[in-house]
Amino acid sequence: MTDYAFTAPERRAVYRVIAERRDMRRFVPGADVPAEVLTRLLQAAHAAPSVGLMQPWRFIRITDGQLRGRIHALVDEERALTGAALGSREAEFLALKVEGIRECAELLVVALCDNRESHIFGRRTLPQMDLASVSCAIQNLWLAARSEGLGVGWVSLFDPRRLADLLGMPTDAEPVAILCLGPVPEFPDRPALELDGWTTARPLTDFVWENRWQPANGEVINGDG
Repeated sequence: MTDYAFTAPERRAVYRVIAERRDMRRFVPGADVPAEVLTRLLQAAHAAPSVGLMQPWRFIRITDGQLRGRIHALVDEERALTGAALGSREAEFLALKVEGIRECAELLVVALCDNRESHIFGRRTLPQMDLASVSCAIQNLWLAARSEGLGVGWVSLFDPRRLADLLGMPTDAEPVAILCLGPVPEFPDRPALELDGWTTARPLTDFVWENRWQPANGEVINGDG
């Protein structure tokens, strides 16, 4: 039997980069990402799996300073609306730093290019697999960036249609992420939202079941008690 496993040091590196990936909000102002590094990161994203090999991701690199400012304004507007929607936690939310658009070295907008009709393979019963494929591409880039010593922050506080209009996207394309990328002051040992007291990550045992859905805290499912 052929052993296709990587060497032990290589495996440790893979698991380490997964464990140390963080959603970053603070970046080193004025820093940059070398062109060859950015190319490697985008190649890693482009190597992601996609249903039917549809490769539904599109990456728009924002290099215009005024355009970056307009994107920040869209995010800031949505941040206020999100805070209001949180009710009693509004002040707590608004105290959080939730994006690094102004500071990051590189700003990328990731879009889902739909084109559903020509990519039915794998999507007839699970049409959301195109979004899952784009998410895999983002994760690839995120992990590759961490291995390069760079941070990534995924910004989702924006109105998709307004951002699409701002960037001249066609009607069959939808922005799903704004990625802030670049050198960071440090990588925290825990997720930022834990450190900020917003929430606490739950253990793996809460998410892995066997053979059937398992209710939590005495929850009744399908009449079972």
